[in-house]
Amino acid sequence: MNRYFQTPPVVKNLIIINLLVYMAMALIPEARLFLNHFGALQVGPRMLGYEFHTYQFITYMFLHANFEHIFFNMFALWMFGRTLEYDLGSRRFLIYYMVCGVGAALIQAGIAWGLGQPMALVGASGAVMGLLLAFGVMYPNAVIMLLIPPIPMKAKWFVIIYAVIELFLGWRGVGNVAHFAHVGGMLWGFLLLYWWKRRGMIRF
Repeated sequence: MNRYFQTPPVVKNLIIINLLVYMAMALIPEARLFLNHFGALQVGPRMLGYEFHTYQFITYMFLHANFEHIFFNMFALWMFGRTLEYDLGSRRFLIYYMVCGVGAALIQAGIAWGLGQPMALVGASGAVMGLLLAFGVMYPNAVIMLLIPPIPMKAKWFVIIYAVIELFLGWRGVGNVAHFAHVGGMLWGFLLLYWWKRRGMIRF
């Protein structure tokens, strides 16, 4: 069977874990309270309080605020992650995904602390943005069909435009979205890819 129709193990298991956590939060009120309290990353001045734990830099990636949040993150993970896992190998792909997710949280936490704006960070968006960056770097001329508006665009231009928009929105403080986490996931992904390239571990 063509690998396009298959989902490699790490991508599949990441999606399953995220869906199971979301279902538990949606169906069991006690689970939602517990996971939000202990699993969401408390960023900003409150990080030194009892609610902050270092493991939250990982657990926050598996919590989502609503159906739209998890749907678009998991769709992007499935869409871009399959090709990248086949190219990088499962172990390296998982390392890349986690580095982007943790790195995104570090960037957002640092900025929130500097601005004195506490927030609870949830979602796989930072790690997913790292995947988008990797796809744009490794397949710069691949055509992505946008949903809104429905127009085709080369991956390299989509990544650049998306990063600029996220920087602008983060600078303006638009919406209740961790824009700098998105940019942070891309930044850590870029650095890791080029470190691997310099060591001869990957080619693009």
